[in-house]
Amino acid sequence: MLALDAVIRDRLYSDVVLIRQVAEYIIGSGGKRLRPAMVLFSAGAAGYTGNYHREMAAVVEFIHTATLLHDDVVDESELRRGNKTANAMFGNAASVLVGDFLYTRAFQMMVGANSMRVMEVLAEATNIIAEGEVLQLLNCHDADVEVDDYLRVIRYKTAKLFEAATRLGAIMAGASAEVEEGLAAYGMHIGTAFQLIDDVLDYSGDEADTGKNVGDDLAEGKPTLPLIHAMQNGTPEQAASVRKAIEEGGRDDFLAVMHAIRATGAIEATRKVAEGEAELALAALQALPPSTYKDSLVDLAKFAVARKY
Repeated sequence: MLALDAVIRDRLYSDVVLIRQVAEYIIGSGGKRLRPAMVLFSAGAAGYTGNYHREMAAVVEFIHTATLLHDDVVDESELRRGNKTANAMFGNAASVLVGDFLYTRAFQMMVGANSMRVMEVLAEATNIIAEGEVLQLLNCHDADVEVDDYLRVIRYKTAKLFEAATRLGAIMAGASAEVEEGLAAYGMHIGTAFQLIDDVLDYSGDEADTGKNVGDDLAEGKPTLPLIHAMQNGTPEQAASVRKAIEEGGRDDFLAVMHAIRATGAIEATRKVAEGEAELALAALQALPPSTYKDSLVDLAKFAVARKY
C-alpha cells in the first residue's frame, strides 16, 4: 500500500497548479483505499508476481476519486471524510474539471498495460458507473422506487468498480476463467454490501466516525433500502412520513423518519441483506488456493459489513 501511494502521488503530477492542489487535497484527505487494495489482494490471490498491479490499483483509485468529485458537486455536499469537500474548498468548476483530469489520467495509465482486456474491463466499468449516477438522479425524490431498482443503482454506481478491481487482479495473473469469474463475483457482492452499510450508516452512524452528516441521503431525497423497508413495513402514518421526506427532501421530517426506521427494524433488515451479500462474496472465493492474499479478501468481506465508518 505504501508503494501504491507512491505511484498515486507520482501519477497525480501536473504542471497545472490547481490540478495538483485539488488532487492532493482529495487523495490526502483520507479514505479507506478499499478498491485499490482489492486489486492488490486479488492479483496476489490469483498468483500474480509482477509490479504492474500497483499501476492498475492507482487507476481504480483515480476513477473512484473522479466519481467522488463529480458526486459531491451533483449532491451539493459540503463534508466528506470529516473534511470539507473539494467543491466546498475550490468551487464546483474546479472539482468537475479536476475530476475529468483524473478520469483521463486513468485512461492514459490503462494504455500502459498494453492489454485490450484491461481496457475493456475498465472502459465498461466507467460507462456503467456513469449510467448508475444517472439512474440515481432519476430515482431522487421518487418514493415509489422498488428494491430491485435500488439494488440496480448500487450494482451500477458502486459495485461495478469493486467488480472491475478484483477482475483486473485475475486478468493480470493470467488466471483461469473460473478464478476470474469468482473474483469478479466477490467484488460485485462486496461492493453491494459496502453500499448497503453506507446507507445504514446514514441513519445510524456517528458523524465523527463516518466523516459525513447523518441524514444526507434523506436531505437529497434518495430512496435507500432503510427507507424502502420502513415504507413497506410501517404503519400508514409512518409510510406517509417517509414518503413525504423522500418527495420533498430536506431534514424537516428527519425525526419522524428515524422513528419509522427504528420501529420497523429497517436498519437490522438492511444489515441482514448486506451480510447475505458478504456471504455470497466469500462463497465466490472457493476456487482460490489458500494464501495470505485470500485471507485478506476474507477479512475485507467481514470489514465491509462490520464497519462503523
